[in-house]
Parts: sequence; C-alpha cells; structure tokens
Amino acid sequence: MRRQLDQVFSSDYDKLPGVVGSGVFPAINLTEDADRFYIRAELPGVPSDALQMQATGKNLSISGERKIAAEKEGVRYHRREREAGKFSRVIAMPTQIDPDRIEAKLEDGILTIRVPKADAVKPRQISIN
Repeated sequence: MRRQLDQVFSSDYDKLPGVVGSGVFPAINLTEDADRFYIRAELPGVPSDALQMQATGKNLSISGERKIAAEKEGVRYHRREREAGKFSRVIAMPTQIDPDRIEAKLEDGILTIRVPKADAVKPRQISIN
C-alpha cells in the first residue's frame, strides 16, 4: 500500500490538471497582440534585485532566488508548500522577438514583461494600386 501511495505522489502527480510542481516556478501567462507578447509571472516575495532576465532569438529566460525567513528552532510544520531557493524558467516564444526593446516591471508580486515582436515577423499592410 505504501508503494502505491508513493506512486500516486511521485513525479506523475505534478502532471495532473491544476497541480503546479516545483519545476514550474514561476507560473506564467503568455499572451500577444499584433506588436508584442506579454508575459506575466507570479513571483511573490521576490524582490526585483533578486531577478535576472536574458533574451535571445525566440527564448526569454527568467532566473533568480526566492528567500523565505527561517522559522524558529524547534518549529514543527503541519503544511509546507512555500519553498525557497534558486529558480530558472526558459520561455520559448512563438516567433522571433526584439530583445533590445523588452520592458519589465515588478509590481505586487507580478512580473510583467512586454516583449516586442521582431519587425520581420509583424504583418505588413500592402497597398494595392
């Protein structure tokens, strides 16, 4: 029975709908309009000076470290869902991006990144004579 329970809560558990595993931090939403992509990442408790971002071609990476204050000695956890430590997340963009014009803002634990599409992939209006 113990083996069966271990299997239920193994790495396959992270693949169930609605379950965010430790390998998927920060959770993100990726949207787009005609000119740019928008990435919104949940980073509660992470200050902006603990974050690094890099962009190349079609990829954007977010990395950093989340620190959580240590509990007093002798404290016993009943539930522990908040983890501390280093994280890294690479986001593959659907098309080429312009890394020189990326803007990022961290506010209320949400990192909002505005990623312009490369001019070569933007739709162009063609006039007909």
